[in-house]
Amino acid sequence: MNSHFHRRTLGAALAAALAVLAAPAAFSQAPSEKPLRVIAAGPAGATTDMVARLFADGLQKELNQPVIVDPKPGAGGAVAVNDLMQAPHDGNTVLIALNALVSEIPHIVKLRIDMSKEIKPIAELARGGLVMVGNPSVPAKNLAEVIAYAKANPGKVSYASYSAGTLSHVMGLQLNKAAGIDMTHVGYKGSTPALADVMGGHIPLMFDGIPTSIPLIKAGKIVPYAVSLPQRSPLLPNVPTFTELGYPQLEALGWQGLWVTPDVPVAAQTRLREAALKVMAQPTTRERLKDFGLEVGQPRTPDELTKSLRSDYERVGAVLKSIDFKPE
Repeated sequence: MNSHFHRRTLGAALAAALAVLAAPAAFSQAPSEKPLRVIAAGPAGATTDMVARLFADGLQKELNQPVIVDPKPGAGGAVAVNDLMQAPHDGNTVLIALNALVSEIPHIVKLRIDMSKEIKPIAELARGGLVMVGNPSVPAKNLAEVIAYAKANPGKVSYASYSAGTLSHVMGLQLNKAAGIDMTHVGYKGSTPALADVMGGHIPLMFDGIPTSIPLIKAGKIVPYAVSLPQRSPLLPNVPTFTELGYPQLEALGWQGLWVTPDVPVAAQTRLREAALKVMAQPTTRERLKDFGLEVGQPRTPDELTKSLRSDYERVGAVLKSIDFKPE
């Protein structure tokens, strides 16, 4: 799979989406009878869209306000960000998107804007990590055996990522360095084709998002070795964390957040955040997210979320710089 082509294509799409960005609109506290528009960064039916619709139902009740979900695919989330920036900055248009929009995408393609300054996270809605998986034919029952296998076959063991430059790519580089192995990276355009090749025995290993791997793990089509979360996932309770296994540098978290432009009135930001926290606290929200392969988010403050984004951005950047990875 030509990951170079994928990055170039994504870069062109991003450049087009971000060529013209509207200046911040004048804002005021809008009345609650005006609908809340939730832009979901991704196609209809994808995980972000499902999370957005789940929270839209809850926010509608908490805010006593109509809520409309508007999925916006394209350009790694830049189309959705562009839409948010062009809408009135009054708190009646929000974005639901992955943290990768700020922590990873800017390393993969050259952007005309600084994502970290144009959008602000006000709540972490849902979280998930990555899981290292392999084809059942790999002669390894656990991570230690995977590492031993890679050491015994130098230069012959490869791993897939769902896209070059993402955390799925970076984690393999980190494991190479930490364990003293030299797995070869193969970048794909999404989890689906990468997982198909892992299941087909064309590539032995992969770092994948937990939601897309769980059904295949349960079906016995792929084998899990470790998860990147701070604690074991309740969705994969028998799979250890990388930290447990002696590789704390592979701890990493992906999360779906509620975002606004920074100039949205503070009162509107507070109102939205408080409503989101109430939805997160509902048992039905937790159960629905579990169906998606996700856990409910933690009540981290906007400042804490911003600091974590900066840290993740720097971490990913340092690893990619070590292999001379260039954005396009």
